Amino acid sequence: MSLRARLAIATLALVAIGLLVAGVATYALMRSFLLDRVDQQLRASRLAAAQALQVVPSYPLVVPFDARDALVPTGTWTAVLDEQGDVVSSYVFTFDDEAVPPPPELPSGLPSSSPEKLAGSTERAGTQSTVFTAQAEGGEARYRVSADALIGGRTLVVAIPLTEIADTLRRLVAIELLVSAVVLAAAGATAWWLVRLGLRPLARMEETAGAIAAGDLTRRVEPTDPRTEVGRLGLALNTMLTHIEEAFGQRRASEERLRRFVADASHELRTPLTSVRGYAELFRKGAAERPEDLANAMRRIEGESARMSELVDELLVLARLDQGRPLERHPVDLRDIANAAVEAARAAAPYRSIDLDAPLPVAVLGDAASLREVADNLLANAREHTPEATPVHVRTFVADGHAVLEVADEGPGVPEEDAARVFERFFRADPSRTRGRGGAGLGLSIVAAVAEAHGGRASYRPRPGGGSLFEVRLPLIDAS
Repeated sequence: MSLRARLAIATLALVAIGLLVAGVATYALMRSFLLDRVDQQLRASRLAAAQALQVVPSYPLVVPFDARDALVPTGTWTAVLDEQGDVVSSYVFTFDDEAVPPPPELPSGLPSSSPEKLAGSTERAGTQSTVFTAQAEGGEARYRVSADALIGGRTLVVAIPLTEIADTLRRLVAIELLVSAVVLAAAGATAWWLVRLGLRPLARMEETAGAIAAGDLTRRVEPTDPRTEVGRLGLALNTMLTHIEEAFGQRRASEERLRRFVADASHELRTPLTSVRGYAELFRKGAAERPEDLANAMRRIEGESARMSELVDELLVLARLDQGRPLERHPVDLRDIANAAVEAARAAAPYRSIDLDAPLPVAVLGDAASLREVADNLLANAREHTPEATPVHVRTFVADGHAVLEVADEGPGVPEEDAARVFERFFRADPSRTRGRGGAGLGLSIVAAVAEAHGGRASYRPRPGGGSLFEVRLPLIDAS
């Protein structure tokens, strides 16, 4: 069963219970009210009944002032009973040729019976009158009966038929049933309409979920009113859908990077492998018999193997960093790292001016080997992408609570359209991907990955006055 049907049925059930309780309460109150009115009529009719039967009560009959002039209800039966409870005389108040109803069935020994012994009887304070309900003889009609003691041990009985009360109560029940049916029908239609109106946002959510399941991750739930439960659900779903869309976007980007990474790695490895294969084939075709060609082939094979080893080592470094393997963390002076890297760079390129500005110690918590590789890669990048006489400037300092390693050169710089991609893997500004100059395009990627693994970041910006400026920011040891 659908939620809409369950809500509508629950609403109808609650309305039906409310109508039933209201109907029963109305019926009980109306019946009590009508019986009270009949009891008042009984008290008002006793004097008229005594006069009609020409008897004298054993005590003054108390009659309400406002009921002395009241008419005796038609069909009222009155009688005088002797000490044995037999009817001595009776009289029925009727009009014209109205049919006389059968008299009530009276309990035996009425004059000597106490009020408590009479079924359904009540005794009124200040009188010797007993009031009870009795069934008509041989019929379904009922009477409201009062019994009063007379002089000589006799009893005056006055009985008013409850036919009108029964008819009134039957009409009341019929009206209640009719009104309840109309109210239930109206409540059912209204509940169904309101439930459909209230669940319409859920239906739209269902439609949106179907579209999302079909692949449209841009769909969102509307409306999203935070004042309602459904609106808050819509806001939560929209937040979840945003996260899912971002996760799928990141997944697609990751897959695209992986495909590009595999393609670039294959491209970088293909060149040295092709070279090794070519020289091996040259050796097979007779280079072994020519010492000069053999030496040249072996030298080239060794060089290409070194290139492949360097590339594989860089790929392994990136793989370890991507896996989030913890690095060794020890206090490291960034000034010492920069000094050692500058000394190595000067040895590799004695013709180039490389100066170091590191007046004070700069302590960080990290892996010394990885940080040295960062400095070496930045200096190698400056050497490979600038002319031979281009000066390189290295600085270490503290700024904004971070340790900073800065490598700047006065070369041509990075084209503006390529500046955002300098830290991408296998990216080289040379579109032809020639090996004439530059490496495989992993050096700066390793710089960015190592900086991130240490809780820092690497960035690039043009150097004022021309050239490139690479900066690595790392947390200080005492940073809090």
